[in-house]
Amino acid sequence: MRDRSERRPVEVSSPLDKVAGSDSASLRSSHTDSDGALRIDLIEGVRFRLARPVSHKQGHLTEAFRCDWGITDAPIAQINLTVTFPDQIRAWGIHQATIDRLFAASGSLCIVCYDGRQDSPTFGKINEFFVGARNQCLIVIPPLVYHGWKNIGDDEAAIVSMPSCLYNHDQPDRWELPWDSSAARTLIPYRW
Repeated sequence: MRDRSERRPVEVSSPLDKVAGSDSASLRSSHTDSDGALRIDLIEGVRFRLARPVSHKQGHLTEAFRCDWGITDAPIAQINLTVTFPDQIRAWGIHQATIDRLFAASGSLCIVCYDGRQDSPTFGKINEFFVGARNQCLIVIPPLVYHGWKNIGDDEAAIVSMPSCLYNHDQPDRWELPWDSSAARTLIPYRW
């Protein structure tokens, strides 16, 4: 009698076995659960909240930010509207002290965050969000987390930015690592 631990796994054939190249394909996993909630392990300090447009006979209203959501206690110092042309990339930005709040208002965007903080429990993690007019959301990005976006649509895309610190024109709290530089390609494991 053979020990159970010596049993060989039963090979199950699949209709895909008869399709050329199927051995190189991988099973897709859903970006959402059955309730529509996003399946993502967020970078430490990054927050994500889907917006819910409220329709009425005159149009639609969407709340971009409310302090009672509890998503961040940091103040809003100013509000900016950033428009990005189709197929353009704006990355990688990073702040030393500023908390960014990005609200995807229109268009189609891929917003990406990278945690380069060596002492973070999520060091090296990437978060990727596909957002815009059809999937409006607020993303809160803590200081010291690289972030950027690409307009993946055919029209202009708008982001409402609500930083926690006023922009200082003489000494901005903004550093940039150009997305297409060799340093960015070496550091950040993400390709636009």
